[in-house]
Amino acid sequence: MKSPQPPFFKGGLSAASTVAKEGLAAVPPFATGELSPVPPFVKGGLGGISTQLIAAGGTAALRGNRIGLEKEALRVTADGHFATTPHPFTLGAAFTHPQITTDFSEALIELITPPLADAGAALAALTEIHQFVYQQLGDERLWATSMPCRLRHAEHIPLARYGSSNAATMKTAYRRGLGNRYGRTMQLIAGVHFNFSLADAFWDIYQDQTLALDAATAFRAEAQMGMIRNLQRIGWLVPYLFGASPVVDASFVAGQATDLQGFDADTLCYPFATSLRMGDIGYQNKQEEGAGIKANYDSLDAYVRSLTWAIETPCPRYEDIGIKIGERYEQLNANVLQIENEYYSTVRPKQPPHWLEKPTLALRRRGIRYVELRSLDVNIFEPVGVGSEQLLFLDTLMLTCLLQPSPRINARERRDIDDNQVVVAHRGREPGLALQRDRRAVSLQHWATEMLTEMCAVAELLDGAAGGMRSRNLRRQREKIADPELTPSAQILDALRQHGESFAEFALRWSEQHRQQLQATALAAERQAEFVQLAAKSHAKQRAIEAADDLNFDDFLTAYFAGEQSPPAPLFPRVERDDGEPA
Repeated sequence: MKSPQPPFFKGGLSAASTVAKEGLAAVPPFATGELSPVPPFVKGGLGGISTQLIAAGGTAALRGNRIGLEKEALRVTADGHFATTPHPFTLGAAFTHPQITTDFSEALIELITPPLADAGAALAALTEIHQFVYQQLGDERLWATSMPCRLRHAEHIPLARYGSSNAATMKTAYRRGLGNRYGRTMQLIAGVHFNFSLADAFWDIYQDQTLALDAATAFRAEAQMGMIRNLQRIGWLVPYLFGASPVVDASFVAGQATDLQGFDADTLCYPFATSLRMGDIGYQNKQEEGAGIKANYDSLDAYVRSLTWAIETPCPRYEDIGIKIGERYEQLNANVLQIENEYYSTVRPKQPPHWLEKPTLALRRRGIRYVELRSLDVNIFEPVGVGSEQLLFLDTLMLTCLLQPSPRINARERRDIDDNQVVVAHRGREPGLALQRDRRAVSLQHWATEMLTEMCAVAELLDGAAGGMRSRNLRRQREKIADPELTPSAQILDALRQHGESFAEFALRWSEQHRQQLQATALAAERQAEFVQLAAKSHAKQRAIEAADDLNFDDFLTAYFAGEQSPPAPLFPRVERDDGEPA
């Protein structure tokens, strides 16, 4: 699900920088990032760090890492239109099912794996979920790409429904607020989220090697916030290598002014785009008119405080919408963010919240459990939207970003990070494209090659030897840097030309191909039984939650935002180990 400001409609590539230059009415005073750099945890470069960690048993410890996947997909009809049917009952209750739920719309399904040991296990689990889902879809398909199908009327896009409980009503009201703030069409953009957590055994080795004396939870939080800052700096590399949304159906812009070019009568594009999803397409929480926020990533505490400011600070633009009109909530509140989940970023620190616990409180109480990378497009060439090539690259990238020095991000660098992301999303394959780094222009090709070279030592650390599967995968990515025509975005445009298809025709053809492939392999009887049982349990859990409500919705919402559902606690009072699945 994506959101805020209208996409490539007017403003184009300069939007992010323009926002910063014109002054940010909705920026909390502590969110400027104007702090001195923090020293790296380990000196000696990535090669030296990797050697040091290998000698200390780091490779074996890293085998305890966990990967989880979240994949969104639109349900569509056989002719490629938005499905208006309810979420299938036989899939379970979207409100309480741990692996099969919905995002913004009743038709935008979200499939979630538990945290698993490696890329192969995560992909196998995601494939099994798809197989079970397809058993229940009848003649519908799962749309095989990030950008949505042909849309008729945005106002007819149904919100996801979760039942009659207060918590379920809150989820739907939040989605209504998103639609009122940013438009419903934006919310139908789908993606893949990569959830990555490092093994406790590795953290122990890493902290010992760095000679850090902090408490474990605080050390891990500081290190992972550094990882997140580096992922933002180099985040443009993901849409370059794996972006798969260079085109969009013309109905998406609904007649609004745009600088997108016509690919054919029904399809729009930028000629060198990699990922329209990651460009000026929407969910950037821009700060025009005092209606947005840029979170502070200096530390976990700064991040939590900046989001807390946003969920507690009224926004005049949203006050004009109204909160409760008649008996219906048009949004949860009129603040800069209704709740933390509204804040969009390419990467986020996460801690699974307990029941009715605010995400910021979960982070404050228990630190960071895992880091969620949100910049992967749905890969139309993969049956489940993501493949091993992407996952092997991403765990190498994330560990690299952990081990690199990570100074704090000042206001100038923040503008460069935002601009680089949009430039690569819209023009990433453009010959000679330059990005901004350290106040200088640097060619994308040079910077990307430099980064992949640095990743080689980390690939060997993860694989346990030179020439392993991650090292081989890095060689494949180097080929894409040298030849942009090897990227998925270029391959999509080439396929459209070769087949003479519109985007909608191309996406429907691949959606049907994946449907047939996934239906051709029977789900193991044991796994089938497990999914049936999970569905039944989810319905029972929803009924129990509904029966337990003892407040009217107004009082429930007041109590939730007052923190009465989840009492306050100091930052990191103790280390808690909760093996709940990614939220």
